[in-house]
Amino acid sequence: MIKALITAALLTMTTTANAEIIGKVDAKTLGTNVMTPEALWAMGRISSSAPSPDGKWVVYQVGYYSVKENKSHHVLYIISTKGGNAKLLTLSADNETDPAWIEGGKRIAFLSNAGGSSQIWSMNPDGTDRRKMTNDKTDIEGFKFSPDGTKVILVKSIAYNDIIQPKHKDLPKASGMVINDLNYRHWDHYVTSNAHPFVADVVKTPTDGKDEPVINEGKDILEGEPYECPMAPFGGIEQLNWSPDSKTIAYTCRKKTGRDYAISTDSDIYLYDIATGNTKNLCKSAGFQQPEVDATKTMATQDINSERFADENMGYDTNPAFSPDGKYVAWQSMARDGYESDRNRLCVLDLATGKKRYVTESFDSNVDEFCWNTDSRTLYYIGVWHGCVNLYKTDMAGKVVQLTDDKMDFGSVKMLKSELLMSRHSMSQGDELYVVTPGKNVKTTGICQLTHENTDFYQQLEFGNVEQRWSTTTDGKQMLSWIVLPPNFDPNKKYPTLLFCEGGPQSPVSQFWSYRWNFQIMAANGYIIVAPNRRGLPGFGQEWLEEISGDWTGQCMKDYLTAIDDACTLPYVDKERLGCVGASFGGFSVYWLAGHHDKRFKAFISHDGAFNLESMYTDTEEAWFSNWEYEDAPWNRDMTANAKRTYDYSPHKFVDKWDTPILCIQGEKDYRINTNQGLGAFNAARMRGIPAQLLVFPDENHWVLKPQNGILWQRTFFDWLNKWLKD
Repeated sequence: MIKALITAALLTMTTTANAEIIGKVDAKTLGTNVMTPEALWAMGRISSSAPSPDGKWVVYQVGYYSVKENKSHHVLYIISTKGGNAKLLTLSADNETDPAWIEGGKRIAFLSNAGGSSQIWSMNPDGTDRRKMTNDKTDIEGFKFSPDGTKVILVKSIAYNDIIQPKHKDLPKASGMVINDLNYRHWDHYVTSNAHPFVADVVKTPTDGKDEPVINEGKDILEGEPYECPMAPFGGIEQLNWSPDSKTIAYTCRKKTGRDYAISTDSDIYLYDIATGNTKNLCKSAGFQQPEVDATKTMATQDINSERFADENMGYDTNPAFSPDGKYVAWQSMARDGYESDRNRLCVLDLATGKKRYVTESFDSNVDEFCWNTDSRTLYYIGVWHGCVNLYKTDMAGKVVQLTDDKMDFGSVKMLKSELLMSRHSMSQGDELYVVTPGKNVKTTGICQLTHENTDFYQQLEFGNVEQRWSTTTDGKQMLSWIVLPPNFDPNKKYPTLLFCEGGPQSPVSQFWSYRWNFQIMAANGYIIVAPNRRGLPGFGQEWLEEISGDWTGQCMKDYLTAIDDACTLPYVDKERLGCVGASFGGFSVYWLAGHHDKRFKAFISHDGAFNLESMYTDTEEAWFSNWEYEDAPWNRDMTANAKRTYDYSPHKFVDKWDTPILCIQGEKDYRINTNQGLGAFNAARMRGIPAQLLVFPDENHWVLKPQNGILWQRTFFDWLNKWLKD
């Protein structure tokens, strides 16, 4: 087994302050040939990347984690697009992130927390001549330079007290908060600030004999507006973009507050004119008036989503990007308000005529990320189909062509002159960067791996095979499941087997790589994993996707049981040793199946799962989710049949049928699915006398992000499974 892996194997350097740097781990020190929690946390994690303007170089970010120090360190590398060894550019103990090329490719800008504040710095492409470019009073959370290099968008948080009142000046140590409306907390924090974009000038100021660019604090383009841009909780700098002539900015914003914000997903794309300060909504027609809505009912059947507003872009509209010739703006667009999992289409607006067109209508799944081709007439995008995220292209007429057909997931797409820079991962490999040469079709597209951040790990560790398996559902349809086998698999043995229940509820079971819900580490512990793409998941058409809304305990649960029953026909699956695990909606699925599994399973694990749907309706901060999925507030006397069934079939009402050991895991900073859900399930199980365990993280949200908490999560997870499925 691994012996003090992180502390023994961290490559350390000494700075002038004699600080230890968390660096890359030597895979030879692992001391194991199968995946372990420590090995998983030792891997480098590639995130943001930026190709140089001439397409010859890529600068990219990697995060390393120390279990001993319980923290991370983020560094920047540069590599030639022709391949070869990557060069480490940042050698300090500071976190240095979000690289971008500036001055026509002569320098690299990045964020650094040197000195305790996140500011923009720049350096030569070889890492020399580091210069601080901002000295702002607040942290810079994101940035994007204009194409002409004279201006830059700065993302900074400003105080916001419209919902949570400011403290009394004579009570500075008071911890209480006076709250006046909804949206007072979001994801994992109380909303006392909003992110705003500032437009700053890049000026030339002689410093120590150098003509060094310096950035001023800029002008808030949402000044006086109580909104956020980028949008919480996941939005970043991709939600803002410059026009090629550097005269305008397209940005994403949901211009709502309080209850209106909590019940709506209606964000729009706005065009901000640098010279005049004028702003135009690109999604809504002039004079658009918001219709009245009932905040306690689904918007699916309300006037706001009726045909008369079909051209008003009533759902999520995000991530605008100008065509290289400046004639068009494209963005990802959902049609309906209140539906966070609506199909993400690619909308293209002609700036001269105001005409909008949707160019991915023949693709019956989501556009996950996109970029313009240099010809300003073609767009590349990635999307999921049949459990894999591949590359596609579309023209302005909406002719879609698939360009890759790998059993992998592409995770990003950026132009590299005539090629593409893309990230890619699978159930057996974390993110690496690739150069993709688009062809006319799948057969003529070239793919070349560029980075090899964790190749040494993959060469040392034995991974299990990942197989596709199709089964017939109870309503006669075909369902894809991924079957992951243990390393050194012996087909003559019988293995304990886990049914994996996906969250979302409408996120795909694709070829994803997770540093927590990692199938290879489950397989390395001697388990077979069955991961079905049950009803409600994208990549199998919109009808398949939408069958789950208003029916959480119907066909999707039958699909789960179909998948595990079908797997039990395999000679190497031990049907007497079955477990069921999942998080979020997957955790809800575990709680539901605990009362409806007919003694199939011997152990359950639920992470941040909804347990009491009546409570969940008012607990969660994003009220649009409950409204769309449940259809009605539980107090409505005129609720729909779907809503009545949803509340009648809430898992907490079937605890009398629970008969199987269960582990409940909960993050106390999870404001999407509140702590009372996990605690309620655990308390109910123990009051029934059922063996149960509770793992609570006071400092984690819907995910587990801290290294030592991550290790504890894995150890507790497998201790519980081993106790009931192996011992």
